[in-house]
Amino acid sequence: MQHDLLSDALSAIKNAERVGKKECLVKASKLVRNVLRVMQEHGYIGKVEYVYDGRGGKYRVELRGRVVDCNAIRPRFSVKVDEFEKWEKRKLPARDVGILILTTSKGVMDHKKAKELRVGGKLIAYCY
Repeated sequence: MQHDLLSDALSAIKNAERVGKKECLVKASKLVRNVLRVMQEHGYIGKVEYVYDGRGGKYRVELRGRVVDCNAIRPRFSVKVDEFEKWEKRKLPARDVGILILTTSKGVMDHKKAKELRVGGKLIAYCY
């Protein structure tokens, strides 16, 4: 059974990348759409296209072969502006490699943009 759409979507992307596929289908939701948008801005994935299937819909994601690992972070930890370094060390392989994706009062964004805007939020995923 699938309960967490974000975890399922990121696992599907990671598995499809490992096998070498060019695209994959993931179930649609607003949170998944926003996370895919952030990953697309950083060049980890290509085009994202919505496909209506009579239910909730799906996203067709074009893969570029740049995702080594991406996963949802559970539980969704609260992070202050000055705590990003600690979480970068825990979740990312090296300095300036990969992104932490978080949800803030200003929307879903990566940790670098959140540092610029000086906002904290809740960690939802990482990708490198």
